Amino acid sequence: MTQLVAIHSYRGGTGKSNLTANLATMTALLGKRVGIVDTDIQSPGIHVLFRLDETKINKTLNHYLCNTSCHVKDIAYDVSYVLNNAAVENAEDLGKIFLIPSSMKSQDIATIISEGYDVEILQQGFSELGEYFQLDYLFVDTHPGLNEETLLSIGLSNILIIILRPDQQDYLGTAVIVEVAKELEVPKIFLVVNKALPEFDSSILKDKVYETYQLPVAGILPLSTEMLRLGSQGLFCLYNPDHKLTQQLRRIANHL
Repeated sequence: MTQLVAIHSYRGGTGKSNLTANLATMTALLGKRVGIVDTDIQSPGIHVLFRLDETKINKTLNHYLCNTSCHVKDIAYDVSYVLNNAAVENAEDLGKIFLIPSSMKSQDIATIISEGYDVEILQQGFSELGEYFQLDYLFVDTHPGLNEETLLSIGLSNILIIILRPDQQDYLGTAVIVEVAKELEVPKIFLVVNKALPEFDSSILKDKVYETYQLPVAGILPLSTEMLRLGSQGLFCLYNPDHKLTQQLRRIANHL
């Protein structure tokens, strides 16, 4: 049965899409079949991390939500090619990655924002993707904050990963997300702290976050100049397999 993993944050700019893409990739490196859905329809772009050529994207999640005759196989793109250059011992044991992007065309975005869509269709899409592609995990990159789509993704998830920065606004907003997730009875909730400064003691920070929310902290991700230099032009974990940040991502993947 497909495990739905929602990646969420209260505010934008937390590194949510990068975490989703890299964590899904790390999971595929463990031999799993994974899917990634970009439900951040208002500000999509996770496909950029996989270097998926926009000219080759014919249909997107937008088309599925607005057209009942559209099948999930038409909006999913096999991006497993990113694993080909991974430095792993048993390349034959690599998994698969299927990406479902949202449209970056202004007209498509405006249509969804102005007309909306039936969230039950999105729920149906999650189910069909898992079944059709025989996925072990389906990662959902959500829109920050709280809206109908986000509540659905959180409510359906088997695992919710909430990403936050060591920032007071993030702390307060995360408390709201945690409260909602508990009310929705999400089976597993993990916290991930991103962009922690080098001078921060990670163990102290981890203890502080745990004491604040009484939830397990799956990882403390350091602020990385290498990540900044990469500028979303690829998957960090594949370019920097031995980096401290990648080691943390690997630990989070093992939590799943």
